Amino acid sequence: MVPHLTTALTGPLLELERRFLEQSAPIEQWFRGQWLEHTPPFYSSCDLRNAGFKLAPVDTNLFPGGFNNLNPAFLPLCVQAAMSAVEKFCPSACKLLLIPENHTRNTFYLQNLAQLATILAQTGLEVRIGTLLPEISEPTRIELPLGQSLLLEPLVRRGNRLALADFSPCAVLLNNDLSAGVPAILQGLEEQVVLPPLHGGWASRRKTQHFAAYEQVAREFAALINIDPWRINPYFKACRNLDFHERQGEEELAAQVDALLTQVREKYREYDIRETPYAVVKADAGTYGMGVMTVRDASEVLGLNRRQRNKMSVIKEGQSVSEVIIQEGVHTFETVRDAVAEPVIYMIDRYVVGGFYRVHTARGKDENLNAPGMEFQPLAFETGCNLPDRCENPDAPPNRFYAYGVVGRLACLAAALELEQTDPAALQLEAA
Repeated sequence: MVPHLTTALTGPLLELERRFLEQSAPIEQWFRGQWLEHTPPFYSSCDLRNAGFKLAPVDTNLFPGGFNNLNPAFLPLCVQAAMSAVEKFCPSACKLLLIPENHTRNTFYLQNLAQLATILAQTGLEVRIGTLLPEISEPTRIELPLGQSLLLEPLVRRGNRLALADFSPCAVLLNNDLSAGVPAILQGLEEQVVLPPLHGGWASRRKTQHFAAYEQVAREFAALINIDPWRINPYFKACRNLDFHERQGEEELAAQVDALLTQVREKYREYDIRETPYAVVKADAGTYGMGVMTVRDASEVLGLNRRQRNKMSVIKEGQSVSEVIIQEGVHTFETVRDAVAEPVIYMIDRYVVGGFYRVHTARGKDENLNAPGMEFQPLAFETGCNLPDRCENPDAPPNRFYAYGVVGRLACLAAALELEQTDPAALQLEAA
């Protein structure tokens, strides 16, 4: 289930994308085998960067919050994929409780929530929205700009089950990434499926764990189609025990940045790439583009000024940063109306259900686009297909997008491995 899309990138198909097309049959066979062994998360999204010489994910989100940015024509595809996911995790489900972020004033997020609830309701589920906000003590309706409305209701804990006053759900779907920790009301639930699992939230999840799993996936996939794994995998390193306010760990951070950039420079020389290598230092947990810094030399992380230290020391929900991932920067050659852009691929279960471009007019091709001032452009949708269209020219839109769908699915597979490898119950069994 890979939709036909158009991309902002036009012109001859790049060599890496062409390789994916040529190997599409073994690629699809390989994916089918992987999904028999590993269970994908209920939903996910993946930020991609296409540098031409390299096409790689730079972030994977297990609590995607941009369903409102998908082209409305994707709705049937989303519903079909959601049906598959529901049948897999809870075949007998008839009632679902959706738990959102605490963004009651963010209308874009609330429109996402409304679209997600619409998708789930069309699978045959009765969907209600329960909020973690303590100030909402009775059902509260919120009107949205496009004429929609949402009813937020206070959560109730009854023994080991989560409910609303008059609603006892079979399953709980989190659209809250748990950056501030796992609330007591969500802990120790029994008899109800919680999706994604609690250990998928940022209270315990780490980006370095995800990209370690992705590195494993990329190596196996690269061997399948005979490419250098680096072409689809960003190098990364970790740095712990940081205190940006007190400048603790600066030298170690600089050393790790230098080691990473040295690796990347060697690859650039190997492939005769004339671009300037760069690294992205970001909090090892968290989203929303907070706690992110782009550097082109290790010296740039030494002696940060107060504004820079404040920016790097705190992320969403006021959580302090003591661990970072140092990730190889991947240039983006995508543009939308002359603005730098990157594709964001959305998945439900193992299916690509759409995507959009994150666009930023004030950022360059080697900068983080997930920042204030960004906007979104839905990717154009035609029809659904399982494989690229061999009747079309090699650079036809569905064929160009095929490569994006492949890398998005690789990131989804890595998320599946990551959740398996960090499952507290499995780790407890191993320890025993």
